[in-house]
Amino acid sequence: MAPSAPRRSIPKDRFAAVFSSLKTQTYHDPASRGPGSHTIRSIAWNPTGHLIATGSADRTLRIWNPEKPQVKNSTELRGHTGAIERVAWNPVKEAELASVSSDGTCKFWDVRSKTCVETVQLGGEGLTISWSADGSAVLVGRKDDTLIPISVPTYSTSSPLPQATQTNQTLFAPSPSPTTILLTTGTGSVVVATYPTLTPLHTLYAHTSSCSTLALSLSGRYLATGGSDALITLWDTTDWVCRRTLGAMVGSVRSVGFSWDGGYVVGGSDEGNGLEIAHVETGEYVCKVETSAPATCVAWHPTRYWLAYSGDAMGLKIVGAAGGAV
Repeated sequence: MAPSAPRRSIPKDRFAAVFSSLKTQTYHDPASRGPGSHTIRSIAWNPTGHLIATGSADRTLRIWNPEKPQVKNSTELRGHTGAIERVAWNPVKEAELASVSSDGTCKFWDVRSKTCVETVQLGGEGLTISWSADGSAVLVGRKDDTLIPISVPTYSTSSPLPQATQTNQTLFAPSPSPTTILLTTGTGSVVVATYPTLTPLHTLYAHTSSCSTLALSLSGRYLATGGSDALITLWDTTDWVCRRTLGAMVGSVRSVGFSWDGGYVVGGSDEGNGLEIAHVETGEYVCKVETSAPATCVAWHPTRYWLAYSGDAMGLKIVGAAGGAV
């Protein structure tokens, strides 16, 4: 299937009316047998937006077709023996997925053949993963704040990189080759460093307590960070200046993401109900998605205004997948 053509950006004054008209699709996993039994830890769209992966605390790793919500049209990838903490797609291969688990492994999957092509032993419980824009490098973080570089496609590891502070997430800068990495810290800052040496280039003092998540807009112009202080901060990457601080979140920000055009940002939290969508250029909140439970994970579709989120006892939900013009 060819990639979807990007839609036109929706102006701020029209966004609420258009987005509120979208219908939400639910993707019920049979592994969910009641509240808390199937907690989704991670959501990720593949590069074309034709597939979406969910990783759960009960070891379920599933690939969904957003246009076919029945579980019979999904693919379950089996092999992990512990909770799946994070999933990430190869940015240049629409069918290659990586998953990190508390079982101490990072697995690489070919979702077309439903097979694990490689298992990398991490030497400790896995927590985070990021994939470089060119697909050549993966950086996995362990729960003991040690980073494990992995080269693709050989899947060979380099020497572990212990960190002096809590490292909740990493993110490669969008460059032709993996030369810059962003690291969150338990002190609330974000370190911009060279890769693979991790020599600091800039330090962004983003939060008053632990920084837990970060995301770059598709163009790379803006960086969004979320922290346990319930704030989202927006940074201009041309000069690393904080342009806006968003304070509508109720609890710790666990995930954050930009719409495909970089015009809107949303955060996920494990407290409160509802997702508040903000306009990036003004910092104004323009729309709220009502949820029946806290939505920890959020992920925008790569080419349209569809918004996936977790937290509901029923499982994955996608705003827009059940109908709408955007």
